[in-house]
Amino acid sequence: MNTLLTIETRNAVLLKMGVLLEKERETIININKEDLEAYKGDDISMYDRLKVDDSKVDEMIKSVTHLASQDDPVGVERFAFKHDNGMQVYNKTASFGTVLIIYESRPDVTVEAAGIAFKSGNKILLKGGKESLRSNLKIVELWHEALKANGASTDWVEYLQFNREETQAFLENPTQKVDLMVPRGGERLIAFVKKHANCPVIISGRGNNFVYVHPKADLDIAMDVIINGKTAKISACNAVDKVLIDENLPEKEAFMKRLISKLKEFDVEILGDEKTSKYDEISQFESDDIWYEEFLDYKIVIGEIAGVEDTIAMINKYSGGHSASIITTDEAVAKTFMENVDTAAVYHNASTRFTDGSQLGLGGELAISTDKLHQRGPIGLQHLVTNKWYVHGNGQIR
Repeated sequence: MNTLLTIETRNAVLLKMGVLLEKERETIININKEDLEAYKGDDISMYDRLKVDDSKVDEMIKSVTHLASQDDPVGVERFAFKHDNGMQVYNKTASFGTVLIIYESRPDVTVEAAGIAFKSGNKILLKGGKESLRSNLKIVELWHEALKANGASTDWVEYLQFNREETQAFLENPTQKVDLMVPRGGERLIAFVKKHANCPVIISGRGNNFVYVHPKADLDIAMDVIINGKTAKISACNAVDKVLIDENLPEKEAFMKRLISKLKEFDVEILGDEKTSKYDEISQFESDDIWYEEFLDYKIVIGEIAGVEDTIAMINKYSGGHSASIITTDEAVAKTFMENVDTAAVYHNASTRFTDGSQLGLGGELAISTDKLHQRGPIGLQHLVTNKWYVHGNGQIR
């Protein structure tokens, strides 16, 4: 068992990791090019997540250096109580112990998610996808160098080079204690981990995010939010897949034509319901099941809706529970929407692309949870802890 590292050691390892990432920047990018060249799939979002360039390395360095500057999330007092019998009772945050992060494609997870789990006092087990193996192994090598430079065991960060069958066997019957599992990837990976895991799992679920354009919308804001949400990063779980246009929107036809034209500039495939498919460039979808789909592609569905109540019901039925945005100048309607839409993040006149740990002030995230326990939305440093009761007495019995 690894004894909890002091906060000074944890911070020193993170800072050293930042130095090593800068020093090995070119090597990491060149090794990643080998992974990119070896990738034979046709999933453009997977390819986008796999790629490491200078800006990705910058983000990795920023992530670990910011983590090193944050307060220790372990040992924070949440509650204190003096018992009638004189016992002093405290409840404090505690690390989980060992966290397994199982993920597809993204070498940056090997730095950012692992860094959050490490700062929170946990041992890290990493199981990345075969498509990013070379990049991941190089980054884990840097973790080990940073740990050794600070007198810490390399056991704190371990990479599991397992195939699918070996991974399933490990999930069902781990050869070492695992306290928490975090799958980062598509719905198939998440379903696989949920099915076979024998410990708690944080579900970093699908996006399938909605934007609702209310009759009192500022149409320029609506345009910007939809285009940004759909086209800025199609591989992101906070991207927009569905747009609901209120049937009573003034200048609806002019807005629709402008929106279609703008989406087409980005080569977005546009699908619609019976009402919106009357517009040129919009093809009518075949089944309502499409409302459930997360695209991770240059693809969007635009439909008409009768009003805010129908919108809330539709989002709560079909969305992934991730993010939803209302575009309106009516504060009361926005309040109704935000209180009743059942997603981890709700927006008023802003892009769903902000559902991200760094953008919401957490400095990074382990995952974006669409579960309601134990934390919803971006899981930052302060959320990746459990708790423990500390009870001090002098012989009290009950």
